[in-house]
Amino acid sequence: MPLSENELRVLSEIEKSFYEHDSAFADRMRSETVYKHSGRNLKWAALGFVAGFVFTVATFTTSVFLGLLGFVVMLVSALVFDRNLRRMGKASWHEIKNSSGSKGSAVTKFGSKFKGRFPNSDK
Repeated sequence: MPLSENELRVLSEIEKSFYEHDSAFADRMRSETVYKHSGRNLKWAALGFVAGFVFTVATFTTSVFLGLLGFVVMLVSALVFDRNLRRMGKASWHEIKNSSGSKGSAVTKFGSKFKGRFPNSDK
């Protein structure tokens, strides 16, 4: 549903005041992308997984509880990694799907080209 003239004007005023009051934050939000944010989280999750693995191997022989704690760190890190990887994949899929250059998939384009070359003889 499109915004009305009044709603567009109010939104523009809010945006302008946001840029005036906190320009550093606005610049940071403008430069932050899904890929940067998720990529940073992927690195931290991988580091957490490796640290959990090292902690598990180092402490499992002395204390089962500490070994299980390291395993939980590995599990949480793997879940964070998976969530951010899916977020990046979803953003990529939407980017490909909504790109202005492609008006359909390659299969659809091939099908329409194929139909144009061979007219329908049933009619």
